[in-house]
Amino acid sequence: MKLHELSPAAGSKKSVKRVGRGHASGWGKTSGKGQKGQKSRSGGSIRPGFEGGQMPLQRRLPKRGFNNIFAKKVVTVNLSTLNRKFEDGADVTIDALVSAGVIKNSFDAVKILGNGKVDKKLNVKVSAFSESAKAAIEAAGGKAEVI
Repeated sequence: MKLHELSPAAGSKKSVKRVGRGHASGWGKTSGKGQKGQKSRSGGSIRPGFEGGQMPLQRRLPKRGFNNIFAKKVVTVNLSTLNRKFEDGADVTIDALVSAGVIKNSFDAVKILGNGKVDKKLNVKVSAFSESAKAAIEAAGGKAEVI
């Protein structure tokens, strides 16, 4: 079989209905649009959700919630992740977290949470710490520094 011999399966292709091609076609004159009115005109269609002038559903329903466009996106990282991803004596910065694949770079701040254990001496420099995380890092002999 060659490329020029390929053809679609029988019955899978249907020819387009060509309207406005004379009376004998059955789709002549008004071309299936009926007589007068908005939907018979060119460009005559109503937008989605239009209810004939009645107050539409999307405007009748009450608005709910609030989207804070000024909210800061804070990424959280657990101690167990730091213990797993970094070697003993490593400097843990935001760049190191991004390069290790712990976080992606779309954020405003990074906060370390105290979930898990740390048995390595880590020098952590990030935006914020929970109290338990700071205590655990310092108890393991590391430093927790806010930048």
